[in-house]
Amino acid sequence: MKKIILILVALIQYTALFAQSAAGDPVIMTINGKPVPRSEFEYSYNKNNGVDVIDKKTVAEYADLFINYKLKVCAALDARLDTVKAFRDEYTMYRDQQIRPTMVSDADVLTEARKAYDRAKEQIGPKGLVQPAHILIRLSTQASQAEQDKVKARVDSVYRALKGGADFAELAKKVSDDKGSAVRGGLLPWIATGQTLPEFEEAAFALQTGQMSQPVLSPVGWHIIQMKGRKQLEPFDSLKTQIVQSIEQQGIRERIAQERIRQEVAASDGALTPQSVMNNRADSLAAIDKDMKYLMQEYHDGLLLYEISKREVWDKAAADEAGLDAYFKDHKKEYVWDAPRYRGIAYYAKTKDDAKALRKLLKKLPFDQWTETLRHTFNQDSVKQVQAQVGIFKQGDNILVDTKVFKVTPDAASKKKADAILTDFPVSDVYGKKLKKPKYYNDVRLQVVEDYQDLLEKAWVYDLRQRYKFTINQEVLKTVNNHQ
Repeated sequence: MKKIILILVALIQYTALFAQSAAGDPVIMTINGKPVPRSEFEYSYNKNNGVDVIDKKTVAEYADLFINYKLKVCAALDARLDTVKAFRDEYTMYRDQQIRPTMVSDADVLTEARKAYDRAKEQIGPKGLVQPAHILIRLSTQASQAEQDKVKARVDSVYRALKGGADFAELAKKVSDDKGSAVRGGLLPWIATGQTLPEFEEAAFALQTGQMSQPVLSPVGWHIIQMKGRKQLEPFDSLKTQIVQSIEQQGIRERIAQERIRQEVAASDGALTPQSVMNNRADSLAAIDKDMKYLMQEYHDGLLLYEISKREVWDKAAADEAGLDAYFKDHKKEYVWDAPRYRGIAYYAKTKDDAKALRKLLKKLPFDQWTETLRHTFNQDSVKQVQAQVGIFKQGDNILVDTKVFKVTPDAASKKKADAILTDFPVSDVYGKKLKKPKYYNDVRLQVVEDYQDLLEKAWVYDLRQRYKFTINQEVLKTVNNHQ
Protein backbone atom coordinates (compact mmCIF):
# COMPACT_ATOMS: atom_id res chain seq x y z
CA MET A 1 0.00 0.00 0.00
CA LYS A 2 2.83 2.35 0.96
CA LYS A 3 4.52 1.68 -2.37
CA ILE A 4 1.32 2.54 -4.26
CA ILE A 5 1.01 5.83 -2.38
CA LEU A 6 4.61 6.75 -3.23
CA ILE A 7 3.97 6.01 -6.89
CA LEU A 8 0.86 8.20 -6.86
CA VAL A 9 2.75 11.05 -5.22
CA ALA A 10 5.54 10.81 -7.77
CA LEU A 11 2.99 10.73 -10.60
CA ILE A 12 1.28 13.87 -9.29
CA GLN A 13 4.61 15.69 -8.96
CA TYR A 14 5.61 14.61 -12.47
CA THR A 15 2.27 15.80 -13.86
CA ALA A 16 2.72 19.20 -12.23
CA LEU A 17 6.25 19.45 -13.60
CA PHE A 18 5.09 18.45 -17.08
CA ALA A 19 2.29 21.02 -16.99
CA GLN A 20 4.73 23.79 -16.12
CA SER A 21 7.20 22.67 -18.77
CA ALA A 22 4.52 22.38 -21.39
CA ALA A 23 3.58 25.96 -20.77
CA GLY A 24 7.17 27.08 -21.26
CA ASP A 25 7.59 27.76 -17.57
CA PRO A 26 9.59 24.87 -16.08
CA VAL A 27 10.01 24.25 -12.35
CA ILE A 28 13.24 25.82 -11.17
CA MET A 29 13.10 24.49 -7.63
CA THR A 30 10.86 22.59 -5.26
CA ILE A 31 10.56 23.80 -1.66
CA ASN A 32 8.77 21.74 0.97
CA GLY A 33 7.01 19.83 -1.79
CA LYS A 34 5.81 22.95 -3.60
CA PRO A 35 7.15 23.62 -7.12
CA VAL A 36 8.43 27.11 -7.92
CA PRO A 37 8.14 28.02 -11.62
CA ARG A 38 11.00 29.81 -13.33
CA SER A 39 8.78 32.85 -13.96
CA GLU A 40 8.29 33.40 -10.22
CA PHE A 41 12.02 33.23 -9.54
CA GLU A 42 12.75 35.56 -12.46
CA TYR A 43 10.17 38.06 -11.23
CA SER A 44 11.81 38.17 -7.80
CA TYR A 45 15.38 38.14 -9.11
CA ASN A 46 14.84 40.92 -11.65
CA LYS A 47 12.91 43.08 -9.22
CA ASN A 48 15.63 42.85 -6.58
CA ASN A 49 18.57 43.22 -8.97
CA GLY A 50 17.52 46.33 -10.85
CA VAL A 51 19.72 49.15 -12.08
CA ASP A 52 19.53 50.96 -8.73
CA VAL A 53 20.71 47.99 -6.69
CA ILE A 54 24.29 48.35 -5.48
CA ASP A 55 24.89 44.83 -4.17
CA LYS A 56 23.80 42.85 -7.20
CA LYS A 57 23.65 39.08 -6.91
CA THR A 58 24.40 36.39 -9.44
CA VAL A 59 21.58 33.99 -10.22
CA ALA A 60 23.23 31.31 -8.09
CA GLU A 61 23.73 33.68 -5.16
CA TYR A 62 20.16 34.88 -5.38
CA ALA A 63 18.84 31.32 -5.57
CA ASP A 64 20.38 30.64 -2.17
CA LEU A 65 18.74 33.74 -0.67
CA PHE A 66 15.45 32.91 -2.37
CA ILE A 67 15.41 29.46 -0.80
CA ASN A 68 16.01 30.94 2.66
CA TYR A 69 13.14 33.35 2.05
CA LYS A 70 10.77 30.59 1.00
CA LEU A 71 11.77 28.40 3.96
CA LYS A 72 10.92 31.20 6.38
CA VAL A 73 7.54 31.56 4.71
CA CYS A 74 7.02 27.79 5.20
CA ALA A 75 7.75 28.25 8.90
CA ALA A 76 5.27 31.12 9.09
CA LEU A 77 2.58 29.04 7.42
CA ASP A 78 3.26 26.13 9.76
CA ALA A 79 2.87 28.59 12.65
CA ARG A 80 -0.50 29.59 11.09
CA LEU A 81 0.45 33.24 11.02
CA ASP A 82 -1.62 33.58 7.85
CA THR A 83 -4.75 32.96 9.94
CA VAL A 84 -4.16 35.91 12.28
CA LYS A 85 -6.77 38.61 11.74
CA ALA A 86 -4.23 41.46 11.65
CA PHE A 87 -2.33 39.67 8.87
CA ARG A 88 -5.48 38.90 6.87
CA ASP A 89 -6.75 42.47 7.17
CA GLU A 90 -3.47 44.06 6.07
CA TYR A 91 -2.95 41.67 3.18
CA THR A 92 -6.52 42.05 1.97
CA MET A 93 -6.27 45.84 2.13
CA TYR A 94 -3.07 45.86 0.03
CA ARG A 95 -4.36 43.26 -2.42
CA ASP A 96 -7.59 45.15 -3.00
CA GLN A 97 -5.64 48.37 -3.59
CA GLN A 98 -3.89 46.60 -6.47
CA ILE A 99 -7.03 44.98 -7.84
CA ARG A 100 -9.57 47.82 -7.82
CA PRO A 101 -7.75 49.86 -10.52
CA THR A 102 -7.91 46.84 -12.86
CA MET A 103 -11.70 47.01 -12.70
CA VAL A 104 -11.65 50.39 -14.44
CA SER A 105 -10.43 51.15 -17.96
CA ASP A 106 -9.43 54.44 -19.55
CA ALA A 107 -12.62 54.14 -21.60
CA ASP A 108 -14.63 54.07 -18.36
CA VAL A 109 -12.94 57.27 -17.21
CA LEU A 110 -13.55 58.89 -20.58
CA THR A 111 -17.25 58.00 -20.31
CA GLU A 112 -17.42 59.71 -16.92
CA ALA A 113 -15.59 62.72 -18.37
CA ARG A 114 -18.23 62.95 -21.09
CA LYS A 115 -21.00 62.80 -18.49
CA ALA A 116 -19.33 65.59 -16.53
CA TYR A 117 -19.06 67.67 -19.70
CA ASP A 118 -22.74 67.12 -20.57
CA ARG A 119 -23.80 68.13 -17.06
CA ALA A 120 -21.71 71.28 -17.26
CA LYS A 121 -23.10 72.14 -20.71
CA GLU A 122 -26.66 71.69 -19.48
CA GLN A 123 -25.98 73.85 -16.44
CA ILE A 124 -24.40 76.60 -18.55
CA GLY A 125 -27.37 76.65 -20.91
CA PRO A 126 -27.86 78.90 -23.94
CA LYS A 127 -26.48 82.01 -22.22
CA GLY A 128 -23.01 80.53 -22.28
CA LEU A 129 -20.10 81.74 -20.16
CA VAL A 130 -18.95 85.23 -19.33
CA GLN A 131 -15.71 86.57 -17.94
CA PRO A 132 -16.25 89.82 -16.08
CA ALA A 133 -13.87 92.12 -14.28
CA HIS A 134 -15.15 94.21 -11.40
CA ILE A 135 -14.30 96.87 -8.90
CA LEU A 136 -15.90 96.20 -5.52
CA ILE A 137 -16.54 98.82 -2.87
CA ARG A 138 -17.68 96.83 0.18
CA LEU A 139 -20.81 97.80 2.11
CA SER A 140 -22.22 95.89 5.07
CA THR A 141 -25.91 95.07 5.07
CA GLN A 142 -25.91 96.44 8.63
CA ALA A 143 -24.42 99.81 7.60
CA SER A 144 -26.04 103.02 8.85
CA GLN A 145 -27.55 105.48 6.41
CA ALA A 146 -24.52 107.74 6.80
CA GLU A 147 -22.17 104.86 5.94
CA GLN A 148 -24.32 103.90 2.95
CA ASP A 149 -24.23 107.47 1.65
CA LYS A 150 -20.46 107.64 2.09
CA VAL A 151 -19.87 104.38 0.16
CA LYS A 152 -22.30 105.39 -2.57
CA ALA A 153 -20.48 108.67 -3.02
CA ARG A 154 -17.19 106.80 -3.31
CA VAL A 155 -18.43 104.29 -5.92
CA ASP A 156 -19.98 107.16 -7.93
CA SER A 157 -16.63 108.91 -7.86
CA VAL A 158 -14.89 105.76 -9.19
CA TYR A 159 -17.55 105.38 -11.88
CA ARG A 160 -17.10 108.98 -13.04
CA ALA A 161 -13.35 108.45 -13.26
CA LEU A 162 -13.88 105.38 -15.44
CA LYS A 163 -16.34 107.23 -17.67
CA GLY A 164 -13.77 109.98 -17.94
CA GLY A 165 -11.19 107.58 -19.37
CA ALA A 166 -9.44 106.08 -16.32
CA ASP A 167 -7.96 102.61 -16.93
CA PHE A 168 -10.27 99.99 -15.42
CA ALA A 169 -7.52 97.51 -14.49
CA GLU A 170 -5.27 100.13 -12.89
CA LEU A 171 -8.14 101.60 -10.89
CA ALA A 172 -9.22 98.10 -9.77
CA LYS A 173 -5.74 97.43 -8.43
CA LYS A 174 -5.83 100.68 -6.42
CA VAL A 175 -9.36 100.86 -5.01
CA SER A 176 -11.18 97.49 -5.28
CA ASP A 177 -11.96 95.79 -1.97
CA ASP A 178 -11.88 92.37 -3.66
CA LYS A 179 -8.15 91.93 -3.18
CA GLY A 180 -8.08 88.53 -4.88
CA SER A 181 -9.21 89.92 -8.22
CA ALA A 182 -7.71 93.38 -7.72
CA VAL A 183 -4.18 92.13 -8.34
CA ARG A 184 -5.42 90.89 -11.75
CA GLY A 185 -7.01 94.20 -12.63
CA GLY A 186 -10.38 93.05 -11.31
CA LEU A 187 -10.51 90.04 -13.62
CA LEU A 188 -12.74 87.14 -12.46
CA PRO A 189 -12.88 83.54 -13.75
CA TRP A 190 -15.31 82.43 -16.44
CA ILE A 191 -18.74 81.97 -14.85
CA ALA A 192 -22.11 80.50 -15.79
CA THR A 193 -25.56 81.36 -14.54
CA GLY A 194 -26.22 80.28 -10.96
CA GLN A 195 -22.60 80.60 -9.89
CA THR A 196 -22.59 84.05 -8.34
CA LEU A 197 -24.82 86.63 -6.63
CA PRO A 198 -28.11 87.15 -8.53
CA GLU A 199 -27.69 90.96 -8.67
CA PHE A 200 -24.15 90.60 -10.03
CA GLU A 201 -25.17 87.87 -12.46
CA GLU A 202 -28.10 89.81 -13.93
CA ALA A 203 -25.96 92.86 -14.60
CA ALA A 204 -23.00 90.87 -15.96
CA PHE A 205 -24.98 88.75 -18.42
CA ALA A 206 -26.67 91.87 -19.75
CA LEU A 207 -23.32 93.26 -20.93
CA GLN A 208 -21.63 92.68 -24.26
CA THR A 209 -17.87 92.28 -24.53
CA GLY A 210 -16.18 95.60 -23.76
CA GLN A 211 -19.21 97.17 -22.09
CA MET A 212 -19.18 98.49 -18.52
CA SER A 213 -22.13 98.56 -16.13
CA GLN A 214 -23.31 101.32 -13.89
CA PRO A 215 -22.74 100.69 -10.17
CA VAL A 216 -24.64 97.55 -9.10
CA LEU A 217 -25.62 96.90 -5.47
CA SER A 218 -25.38 93.35 -4.06
CA PRO A 219 -25.32 91.97 -0.50
CA VAL A 220 -21.54 92.47 -0.37
CA GLY A 221 -21.39 96.02 -1.69
CA TRP A 222 -21.26 98.07 -4.88
CA HIS A 223 -19.82 96.59 -8.11
CA ILE A 224 -18.74 98.25 -11.30
CA ILE A 225 -18.55 95.46 -13.91
CA GLN A 226 -16.65 95.40 -17.18
CA MET A 227 -17.27 92.51 -19.57
CA LYS A 228 -14.03 90.97 -20.83
CA GLY A 229 -15.46 88.12 -22.85
CA ARG A 230 -18.40 85.88 -23.70
CA LYS A 231 -18.41 82.39 -25.17
CA GLN A 232 -20.19 79.08 -25.42
CA LEU A 233 -18.62 76.02 -23.81
CA GLU A 234 -15.83 74.62 -25.99
CA PRO A 235 -16.34 71.24 -27.70
CA PHE A 236 -15.71 68.16 -25.56
CA ASP A 237 -12.60 67.11 -27.48
CA SER A 238 -10.84 70.38 -26.70
CA LEU A 239 -11.58 70.02 -22.95
CA LYS A 240 -11.25 66.24 -22.69
CA THR A 241 -7.71 66.15 -21.26
CA GLN A 242 -8.48 68.82 -18.66
CA ILE A 243 -11.72 67.12 -17.54
CA VAL A 244 -10.11 63.68 -17.31
CA GLN A 245 -7.26 65.08 -15.22
CA SER A 246 -9.73 66.80 -12.91
CA ILE A 247 -11.94 63.77 -12.27
CA GLU A 248 -8.88 61.53 -11.89
CA GLN A 249 -7.67 63.80 -9.09
CA GLN A 250 -11.11 63.51 -7.49
CA GLY A 251 -10.79 59.69 -7.30
CA ILE A 252 -13.11 58.75 -10.14
CA ARG A 253 -11.47 55.34 -10.66
CA GLU A 254 -12.07 54.33 -7.04
CA ARG A 255 -15.70 55.43 -7.27
CA ILE A 256 -16.24 53.47 -10.49
CA ALA A 257 -14.64 50.37 -8.94
CA GLN A 258 -16.80 50.62 -5.83
CA GLU A 259 -19.91 50.95 -8.00
CA ARG A 260 -18.90 47.88 -10.03
CA ILE A 261 -18.51 45.90 -6.82
CA ARG A 262 -21.87 47.13 -5.55
CA GLN A 263 -23.56 46.13 -8.81
CA GLU A 264 -22.05 42.62 -8.74
CA VAL A 265 -23.20 42.10 -5.16
CA ALA A 266 -26.70 43.37 -5.98
CA ALA A 267 -26.97 41.15 -9.06
CA SER A 268 -26.00 38.03 -7.11
CA ASP A 269 -29.14 38.07 -4.92
CA GLY A 270 -27.14 37.60 -1.76
CA ALA A 271 -24.71 35.01 -3.12
CA LEU A 272 -21.79 37.46 -3.09
CA THR A 273 -20.31 39.95 -0.67
CA PRO A 274 -17.97 42.82 -1.57
CA GLN A 275 -15.06 40.76 -0.30
CA SER A 276 -16.00 37.65 -2.26
CA VAL A 277 -16.21 39.81 -5.39
CA MET A 278 -12.64 40.96 -4.74
CA ASN A 279 -11.52 37.39 -4.04
CA ASN A 280 -12.93 36.24 -7.36
CA ARG A 281 -11.34 39.15 -9.16
CA ALA A 282 -7.96 38.39 -7.55
CA ASP A 283 -8.15 34.73 -8.64
CA SER A 284 -9.07 35.72 -12.19
CA LEU A 285 -6.20 38.20 -12.44
CA ALA A 286 -3.69 35.74 -11.02
CA ALA A 287 -4.68 33.24 -13.69
CA ILE A 288 -3.94 35.60 -16.60
CA ASP A 289 -1.39 38.12 -15.25
CA LYS A 290 1.78 36.63 -13.76
CA ASP A 291 3.19 39.98 -12.68
CA MET A 292 0.03 40.74 -10.70
CA LYS A 293 0.01 37.22 -9.29
CA TYR A 294 3.59 37.48 -8.09
CA LEU A 295 3.12 41.01 -6.79
CA MET A 296 0.27 39.86 -4.54
CA GLN A 297 2.19 36.76 -3.53
CA GLU A 298 5.26 38.87 -2.77
CA TYR A 299 3.30 41.07 -0.39
CA HIS A 300 1.56 38.07 1.17
CA ASP A 301 4.86 36.27 1.78
CA GLY A 302 6.60 39.49 2.81
CA LEU A 303 4.09 40.08 5.59
CA LEU A 304 4.56 36.51 6.79
CA LEU A 305 8.33 36.88 6.60
CA TYR A 306 8.17 40.02 8.73
CA GLU A 307 6.01 38.41 11.41
CA ILE A 308 8.01 35.18 11.65
CA SER A 309 11.35 37.04 11.65
CA LYS A 310 10.07 39.34 14.38
CA ARG A 311 9.10 36.32 16.45
CA GLU A 312 12.13 34.11 15.78
CA VAL A 313 14.93 36.69 15.55
CA TRP A 314 14.30 40.38 16.17
CA ASP A 315 12.17 40.36 19.32
CA LYS A 316 13.88 37.26 20.66
CA ALA A 317 17.32 38.85 20.41
CA ALA A 318 16.24 42.19 21.88
CA ALA A 319 14.60 40.51 24.89
CA ASP A 320 17.34 37.96 25.62
CA GLU A 321 19.44 39.94 28.11
CA ALA A 322 21.43 36.89 29.21
CA GLY A 323 22.12 35.95 25.60
CA LEU A 324 23.23 39.49 24.74
CA ASP A 325 25.55 39.57 27.73
CA ALA A 326 27.06 36.21 26.85
CA TYR A 327 27.47 37.19 23.19
CA PHE A 328 29.22 40.42 24.18
CA LYS A 329 31.61 38.63 26.49
CA ASP A 330 32.48 36.08 23.78
CA HIS A 331 33.10 38.83 21.20
CA LYS A 332 34.34 41.62 23.43
CA LYS A 333 37.44 42.28 21.33
CA GLU A 334 35.27 43.09 18.33
CA TYR A 335 33.66 46.08 20.03
CA VAL A 336 35.91 49.12 20.01
CA TRP A 337 35.44 52.86 19.88
CA ASP A 338 37.36 55.28 17.71
CA ALA A 339 37.64 57.57 20.75
CA PRO A 340 36.88 57.33 24.50
CA ARG A 341 33.32 57.60 25.78
CA TYR A 342 31.86 58.81 29.05
CA ARG A 343 29.24 56.58 30.66
CA GLY A 344 27.36 58.68 33.14
CA ILE A 345 25.18 61.71 33.74
CA ALA A 346 25.45 65.41 32.96
CA TYR A 347 23.18 67.36 35.30
CA TYR A 348 21.97 70.82 36.30
CA ALA A 349 20.47 71.18 39.80
CA LYS A 350 18.57 73.88 41.67
CA THR A 351 20.77 73.69 44.78
CA LYS A 352 23.99 72.11 46.01
CA ASP A 353 21.91 69.90 48.30
CA ASP A 354 20.01 68.57 45.27
CA ALA A 355 23.31 67.82 43.52
CA LYS A 356 24.69 66.07 46.59
CA ALA A 357 21.54 63.97 47.00
CA LEU A 358 21.68 63.08 43.31
CA ARG A 359 25.22 61.74 43.47
CA LYS A 360 24.55 59.87 46.71
CA LEU A 361 21.55 58.16 45.17
CA LEU A 362 23.31 57.17 41.95
CA LYS A 363 26.20 55.56 43.80
CA LYS A 364 23.81 52.90 45.08
CA LEU A 365 22.26 52.06 41.72
CA PRO A 366 23.30 50.25 38.53
CA PHE A 367 23.64 52.52 35.52
CA ASP A 368 20.60 51.18 33.70
CA GLN A 369 18.32 52.34 36.54
CA TRP A 370 19.54 55.94 36.69
CA THR A 371 17.07 57.52 34.26
CA GLU A 372 13.91 56.04 35.80
CA THR A 373 15.09 56.71 39.36
CA LEU A 374 15.82 60.36 38.58
CA ARG A 375 12.37 60.84 37.12
CA HIS A 376 10.64 59.42 40.19
CA THR A 377 12.91 60.95 42.82
CA PHE A 378 13.63 64.53 41.77
CA ASN A 379 10.96 65.52 39.28
CA GLN A 380 7.74 64.02 40.59
CA ASP A 381 5.70 67.22 40.88
CA SER A 382 5.42 70.37 38.83
CA VAL A 383 8.63 71.80 40.34
CA LYS A 384 11.61 70.43 38.45
CA GLN A 385 14.65 70.09 40.74
CA VAL A 386 17.13 68.52 38.34
CA GLN A 387 17.66 68.69 34.59
CA ALA A 388 19.83 65.79 33.47
CA GLN A 389 20.96 63.62 30.57
CA VAL A 390 22.06 60.03 31.11
CA GLY A 391 23.93 58.14 28.46
CA ILE A 392 27.11 56.97 26.77
CA PHE A 393 28.59 60.25 25.56
CA LYS A 394 31.14 60.84 22.87
CA GLN A 395 32.78 64.21 22.32
CA GLY A 396 30.23 66.66 20.95
CA ASP A 397 27.16 65.01 22.52
CA ASN A 398 26.89 67.19 25.65
CA ILE A 399 28.49 70.51 26.57
CA LEU A 400 29.06 69.59 30.22
CA VAL A 401 30.75 66.32 29.28
CA ASP A 402 32.81 68.12 26.64
CA THR A 403 34.09 70.76 29.06
CA LYS A 404 34.49 68.69 32.23
CA VAL A 405 35.58 65.32 30.82
CA PHE A 406 36.99 65.84 27.33
CA LYS A 407 38.34 69.35 28.19
CA VAL A 408 36.91 70.91 25.04
CA THR A 409 36.09 74.63 24.88
CA PRO A 410 32.47 75.02 23.75
CA ASP A 411 31.49 77.21 20.83
CA ALA A 412 29.52 80.40 21.43
CA ALA A 413 26.14 78.89 20.56
CA SER A 414 26.56 75.91 22.91
CA LYS A 415 27.81 78.15 25.73
CA LYS A 416 24.84 80.48 25.32
CA LYS A 417 22.46 77.53 25.51
CA ALA A 418 24.17 76.19 28.65
CA ASP A 419 24.16 79.62 30.29
CA ALA A 420 20.41 79.85 29.73
CA ILE A 421 19.93 76.57 31.66
CA LEU A 422 22.21 77.81 34.46
CA THR A 423 19.83 80.70 35.07
CA ASP A 424 17.30 78.28 36.58
CA PHE A 425 19.66 75.46 37.56
CA PRO A 426 22.88 77.12 38.78
CA VAL A 427 24.65 73.94 40.00
CA SER A 428 26.08 71.78 37.22
CA ASP A 429 28.42 68.81 37.02
CA VAL A 430 28.91 65.31 35.62
CA TYR A 431 29.04 61.97 37.36
CA GLY A 432 30.21 58.72 35.83
CA LYS A 433 33.27 57.13 34.31
CA LYS A 434 35.41 57.69 31.26
CA LEU A 435 35.86 54.52 29.21
CA LYS A 436 38.45 53.70 26.56
CA LYS A 437 36.43 50.73 25.35
CA PRO A 438 33.00 49.21 26.06
CA LYS A 439 32.84 47.44 29.43
CA TYR A 440 29.29 46.07 29.34
CA TYR A 441 27.08 45.04 26.45
CA ASN A 442 24.72 47.93 27.17
CA ASP A 443 27.59 50.31 26.37
CA VAL A 444 27.16 49.22 22.74
CA ARG A 445 23.71 47.68 22.97
CA LEU A 446 22.41 48.50 19.49
CA GLN A 447 25.43 46.97 17.81
CA VAL A 448 25.38 43.89 20.05
CA VAL A 449 21.66 43.36 19.41
CA GLU A 450 22.22 43.55 15.64
CA ASP A 451 25.11 41.09 15.82
CA TYR A 452 23.17 38.73 18.07
CA GLN A 453 20.25 38.89 15.67
CA ASP A 454 22.59 37.87 12.86
CA LEU A 455 23.71 34.89 14.94
CA LEU A 456 20.12 33.82 15.65
CA GLU A 457 19.24 34.34 11.98
CA LYS A 458 22.00 32.00 10.82
CA ALA A 459 21.05 29.36 13.38
CA TRP A 460 17.41 29.65 12.38
CA VAL A 461 18.16 29.32 8.66
CA TYR A 462 20.33 26.27 9.37
CA ASP A 463 17.45 24.70 11.29
CA LEU A 464 14.98 25.50 8.50
CA ARG A 465 17.25 23.89 5.93
CA GLN A 466 17.29 20.72 8.04
CA ARG A 467 13.54 20.77 8.67
CA TYR A 468 12.27 21.39 5.13
CA LYS A 469 13.37 19.59 1.99
CA PHE A 470 14.25 21.56 -1.14
CA THR A 471 15.83 20.87 -4.51
CA ILE A 472 17.12 23.07 -7.34
CA ASN A 473 16.96 22.18 -11.01
CA GLN A 474 20.40 23.45 -12.01
CA GLU A 475 19.68 23.10 -15.72
CA VAL A 476 16.64 25.37 -15.45
CA LEU A 477 18.58 27.76 -13.22
CA LYS A 478 21.06 28.26 -16.08
CA THR A 479 18.23 29.49 -18.32
CA VAL A 480 17.10 32.36 -16.06
CA ASN A 481 16.72 35.46 -18.24
CA ASN A 482 18.19 33.42 -21.09
CA HIS A 483 15.35 31.64 -22.86
CA GLN A 484 12.90 32.27 -25.67
